[in-house]
Amino acid sequence: MKVTGCWNETFRTGGGKLINTTFWNGKKLLLTGGAGFLGSHIVENLIQQRHVSLDQLIVPRSKNLDLREYEHCRAAVRDADIVIHLAAKVGGIGFNQKHPGELFHDNITMGTNMMEAARLEPVEKFVQVGTVCAYPKFTSVPFKERDLWKGYPEQTNAPYGVAKKALLVMAQAYRQQYGMDIIYLLPVNLYGPRDNFDLEASHVIPALIRKFTEAVSSHSGEVTLWGTGNVSREFLYVEDAAEGILLATEKYDKPAPVNLGSGNEITIKSLAELVGELTGFDGRIRWDTSRPDGQPRRCLDTSRAETEFSFKARTSLKAGLKKTIDWYKSQTSP
Repeated sequence: MKVTGCWNETFRTGGGKLINTTFWNGKKLLLTGGAGFLGSHIVENLIQQRHVSLDQLIVPRSKNLDLREYEHCRAAVRDADIVIHLAAKVGGIGFNQKHPGELFHDNITMGTNMMEAARLEPVEKFVQVGTVCAYPKFTSVPFKERDLWKGYPEQTNAPYGVAKKALLVMAQAYRQQYGMDIIYLLPVNLYGPRDNFDLEASHVIPALIRKFTEAVSSHSGEVTLWGTGNVSREFLYVEDAAEGILLATEKYDKPAPVNLGSGNEITIKSLAELVGELTGFDGRIRWDTSRPDGQPRRCLDTSRAETEFSFKARTSLKAGLKKTIDWYKSQTSP
C-alpha cells in the first residue's frame, strides 16, 4: 500500500534553494545504510525539509537484513518505489590495508544484489552512491567524471574503489538493456556529526578530531599523525552531501556519473593545523612518514552537479569542522 503525503507545495530551504516536495508524494523510499552516518542525515533532511513521513521510509538494519544475501535484497525492495543504496563497508587507509578482500567482496555483492532485485521488482528509480576512491591514483586535478577510467585507483584503497566503480558499469548496462532509471553519484570524502570516530576504522577528519581532543584532555604536548601531511583532500559536509543526493534523486536521470563535492582542496598538514586550532591544541604535530599518505591529491570538478540538478555545497570547511567538533565533544564529555 502506498502512502500519500499530505502536502503539495514548493518551499525554500535555509540556503534559499527551491525544493519541489511533490516528488515524494505517495512514494515509498528504501534507504540502505539509512541508520548510518550519511543515511541518518538523509532521513533527517527528508523528514524536516521535504516533509516525508516515517510511513514512507524503509530503513533496514544490517543485523536484520544482510544485503550480501540476494533474497534479503528482494525482500527489502518489494514495497519500494525509490531505492537509494548507501550501505557499504568503509574505512580509512589502515582499515583498507587490513581488510581488502572484505571491502571488495561485500561492496560489490551488496551493490549487484540490490540492483538486480530492484530491476526485477521493479522500482521507479535507483540511486547508487559510489566513491571518490574509484578515481585513478594520478587523476588530473580537478577530477572530472570523464577521467574515471584513465588509470588504476590508489593501491591502499583500490579493492574498495574498483568494487564501487564496477557498480557504475552495471548501472549503465542496466539502463541500456532494461531502461532502468538508475543514476550514479561520486561523493568526495564526507565528514560531520555522527561520523565514525573509531581510530581503527575512521577517516581522516574524525581521526584528527579525536586525537587532538584527547591530547588536549590529557595535556599531551604532541600528536602523531600518519604520512607526510603533504597530500591534499577535498571534504564535503555531510548535510550538504545529503542535500546533493536528494536533489539528484529528484532531478537527475542520465547514465553519466556525477561528482558531489565542495570544490575546495586542502593539504592534510593544513587540515591538521586547522583541527588543532579549533580543538584548542597548541602542542607539536609529529608526522610518521613510515605510514602511507594515500592518493597524492583529491579535488573534484563539481560543475556537472550544479548544471544538472542545481547542487552547490553551502558549508565552509571551518564551519563544518566546528559543528563536528562540538558534536564529538557533546558525545564524549562526562
